[in-house]
Amino acid sequence: MRFFNKKWFVFMAVLILSVMAACGQDAINTNTNTPSNTNENTSTNTDSNNNTNDQDKAEDVQLKIGLSVVDLSLERWQHDRDIFIERAEELGAEVITQSADGDADKQLSTIQNMLSQGIDALVIIAANSDALAPVVEQANEQNVPVIAHDRLINNADIAAYVSFDNVGVGEMQAQYIVDQVPTGKYFLLGGEPSDHTAHMFRQGQMNILEPLIEAGDIEIVGDQWAESYSAEAALSHVENALTANNNDIDAIVAVNDSTAGGAVQALVAQNLAGEVVISGQDADLAAVQRIAEGTQSMTVYKPIKNIATTSAELAVRLAKGEDVSGEATESIDNGFKEVPFFQLTPISVDKDNLIDTVIADGFQSYDDVYKNIPEDERPPKP
Repeated sequence: MRFFNKKWFVFMAVLILSVMAACGQDAINTNTNTPSNTNENTSTNTDSNNNTNDQDKAEDVQLKIGLSVVDLSLERWQHDRDIFIERAEELGAEVITQSADGDADKQLSTIQNMLSQGIDALVIIAANSDALAPVVEQANEQNVPVIAHDRLINNADIAAYVSFDNVGVGEMQAQYIVDQVPTGKYFLLGGEPSDHTAHMFRQGQMNILEPLIEAGDIEIVGDQWAESYSAEAALSHVENALTANNNDIDAIVAVNDSTAGGAVQALVAQNLAGEVVISGQDADLAAVQRIAEGTQSMTVYKPIKNIATTSAELAVRLAKGEDVSGEATESIDNGFKEVPFFQLTPISVDKDNLIDTVIADGFQSYDDVYKNIPEDERPPKP
């Protein structure tokens, strides 16, 4: 019996030691199992990366900018749209563009539509400067900052106004004509009456003309405004003026290239093209072709890349909640407040500097500008 107990004791001791050794080995295997550790770390890192990616996505949500254009049938605004979109997309924003087709009521409804799409900033080229206060108020209620592009929006809480020195544009137009025709009969051809900018152009023109009118050097034989800057309206106004004055008009102070085009049509019908000095603005292709041909005297080139790029950059920054007001060159009273005004500089262009301005900038091509000029009469190609 004692022998059995002794053998049983040895057996149990060996068994216990064996179990302990096995458990120790399992513990060693668990701690040194590389695949297991790799899987655990990968899982942890993936969770961490997912969280980081989610945060990055939240921070990098694409901004959405609304661009309301007065009328995309006009070449000028097509340039603005294309350059604006290109720059905004470079900055990571999506752009929704809608044209008002020159209709103020349509512009209101299309802006409301864009606001319903969750835009983060709104840029407006106004069809009617006095009609937009309601949608600007709606935008502000939705914390959507509004930029007035080239045309001021009156009596509204807008965040910024981006344009050229529009009084200076009018001064350039009038000064050029005065230099060519210091005395004579002038016809004034204004733009859209509801557009605040059109009145700024006229203010600049009169800064130059009024002293000469008062001195009796210049006689104003007509003064009309072309609704929507329409070439058709301009054509009608100039036809009537020519009839009323027996074709005796020396200069036409046309507010832009579209109205200048209508004026030239009326002059062509009376065999007066090239005989009457005519101003313009915007450096549209048809206008610079007329300048090359000699039927339009000048245009004011407003480097569209500058204004469209500036508006796009401001829109993106405002959409991000940045304050840009301190960077404005000056301010302008729109009837509601002093609006930060980002003012750019225009350039007077005539036959002599076409190549050095609109062509050198790539705004219009040499071949397009001189398309209607015989090759042996063209200036050297740059």
